[in-house]
Amino acid sequence: MSVNLAKGQTISLAKSDATPLIRVRMGLGWQAAQRKRFLGKLIGPKEIDLDASALLYSGREVLEVVYFNYLDSAYGAVSHSGDNRTGGDGPGDDEAITVDFTRVPPEVDQIVFTVNSFTGATFDEVGHAYCRLVDDTTGGELARYTLSGGGSHTAQIMAKVVRLPEGWQLAAIGEPAAGETFQALLPAIDRYL
Repeated sequence: MSVNLAKGQTISLAKSDATPLIRVRMGLGWQAAQRKRFLGKLIGPKEIDLDASALLYSGREVLEVVYFNYLDSAYGAVSHSGDNRTGGDGPGDDEAITVDFTRVPPEVDQIVFTVNSFTGATFDEVGHAYCRLVDDTTGGELARYTLSGGGSHTAQIMAKVVRLPEGWQLAAIGEPAAGETFQALLPAIDRYL
């Protein structure tokens, strides 16, 4: 059963039988919003290049970043599906980042997921954007967060998974930010560590 997350909401990543999840996939999907004026409707939607990234933290220090230009973390714990430069027309994730919790180094206590518009398009120009967390073993959707509302921002700090003594927990952040790359988001992310 999937949970529709609200900004700031957290959920445990233990299965209903209290066993921890082994592998999860954070999926990102989007479409270009329809243009509003007559000529824009004839031309069709603008291509939008959103990029998903995962930043691996130890405390407040970034240890590693997995994104379209660095697809696999050093220990194989986190991997990126590859760059999608236009979004999708149908169902399914356009970019995905998979986390194998059994391979996450012990010093990593948080993994922050971000999305940024590489071409600088604002979220006013993006339609039907979402991120979702899937049990990668069963394919079952665990949680979904809709990146809705438009806005003049070019990025969002989507969510994070946090290592707690009782296991991993997902927190929806959903904070609009400015930046065309994950590097530009680092000061904004710092508030959520």
